[in-house]
Amino acid sequence: MNKVVTICGSMKFKETMMQVAKDLEIKNKYVVIQCIYSNVKFNEKEKQTLAKLHYDKIKISDAIYVININGYIGESTAKEIEFAKKLGKEIMYLEPFN
Repeated sequence: MNKVVTICGSMKFKETMMQVAKDLEIKNKYVVIQCIYSNVKFNEKEKQTLAKLHYDKIKISDAIYVININGYIGESTAKEIEFAKKLGKEIMYLEPFN
């Protein structure tokens, strides 16, 4: 059975996120859940809705894949990692993380 993976990370790494999603799907045959909005402005209600949906995606995933270029993990991504850990999800990183 395929593994379901949610990609987490800063939107400033959008291009890398898209490449990683492609690689995970093609090379590893993972089912990747991602949501990338670039240069889109959302109101506060929309931001809250999207954040809740992202956490719902983590809930239904087997793992998250963190895009941590140069070790960067922002505040939101750090919260997503902690949430995934509490749920017992596998955490994968683009770059080695200690």
